[in-house]
Amino acid sequence: MFVVREDTLEGEQTRSLLAMHLTGMHANSPPGSVFALDVSGLRAPEVTVWTAWHGDLIASIGALKMLDNLIGEVKSMRTHPAFLRMGAAAVILERIIETAQSRGAKQLSLETGSGPAFEPALALYRRRGFVNGEAFSDYERNAFSHFLHLSL
Repeated sequence: MFVVREDTLEGEQTRSLLAMHLTGMHANSPPGSVFALDVSGLRAPEVTVWTAWHGDLIASIGALKMLDNLIGEVKSMRTHPAFLRMGAAAVILERIIETAQSRGAKQLSLETGSGPAFEPALALYRRRGFVNGEAFSDYERNAFSHFLHLSL
């Protein structure tokens, strides 16, 4: 149903979904608690971005940021509202996991928020085997963030 491809971040639909993602993060997070990457952050050499497509419509986006040779971070996961609960995020997450494994990573980690807006994402990650854990990289534990980890 979905075709996943590496994305250059040039297309209008990709940029629109990223803008929606950033707007949603700011609307549902306390000040200082948004760690989502903008387009320039997603263009860093250690970041790879994928989008899932249904025909010529973007369905979801996600990225892998390699923190070092052994740890990857899931970034910028967002599903377009027209494709919610249809598996679009799951196919992106699987591509991220497969790529991290192929690059030799032993762990995938992520930071996400709390509250109703974040519950679907938390459910997706937990279904895939991610478990709650400690803050990682430059993150600091706080009352809003969840830190999840998956051993590869």
